[in-house]
Amino acid sequence: MVKSAILLLFAFAIVSCNKKQEAGPDNAAARVNTAYLDKEELKGIVPAGTSKQDSIAIIKSYIDRWASQRLLYDAAVVNIGDDKQKEIDQLIKQYTADLYTKAYLEEVVKQSVDTAVPQQDLVKYYNDNKQNFRATAMLVRLKYIKMAKDHPKFSLARQKFLSGNKKDLKALNDMALQFKSYAFNDSIWTDMNEVYQKLPFITPENRDKYVSSGSSYQYPDSTDVYIVKVSKVIDRNQVAPFEYIKPTLQQLIINNRKLELIKKFQKEITDDAIKNNKYEIYK
Repeated sequence: MVKSAILLLFAFAIVSCNKKQEAGPDNAAARVNTAYLDKEELKGIVPAGTSKQDSIAIIKSYIDRWASQRLLYDAAVVNIGDDKQKEIDQLIKQYTADLYTKAYLEEVVKQSVDTAVPQQDLVKYYNDNKQNFRATAMLVRLKYIKMAKDHPKFSLARQKFLSGNKKDLKALNDMALQFKSYAFNDSIWTDMNEVYQKLPFITPENRDKYVSSGSSYQYPDSTDVYIVKVSKVIDRNQVAPFEYIKPTLQQLIINNRKLELIKKFQKEITDDAIKNNKYEIYK
């Protein structure tokens, strides 16, 4: 799999290594010493619909910035000592190599890594590492409705909300337009920041009063009533539930696959170079 990726991307590496030719006087917009700014580089810098006067100002500003940078570069080359120049040149070479290598490996990974993660792999990874997955905040499963105090169907809605019956849940969904806000799915874990937004009467100072496993209550404000039922609570630093961190697990597994692929790729490309006498260490 990895070797085939090398062949597929060989052309990519060669094309990427071609260097852009520096502009000459015939197609130059400006010159600083022996360096020229190609007119092609000015294309697209002026937004469509810009007036002629503003266009000229934008182009002039761009050319001035280019000239200033080039003059500073030329001055630096003259005034920086040889040792410092060698250090900078080495950094440039390393940075260039890192950029090409990164782009190449990203293409290899994109074409070769399987991003499908079966459920059983997610469960196994979670069970093997669950002590590493601690909740960073209190997590809650709850449902609620908010409706006007004087709503004619308030008692009916409250009864169906607290019953937990599937038929009653369907009836609540049919009534949803009559609620000012609601959340019926108490199988989904959410963190307390979302709870504070949905139920603004709950604050960090009073949350222990309103957020505990198995509790249900009504909270009236000036014109409305909240009806809340809390299914379960997980405190901060407890093991996070599988359902809550499932997306994170999937990404961790994919990232591990990428790292393994890169290690394998690096080994194979090195082994091939040794085999073909392209790489050797002198003693």
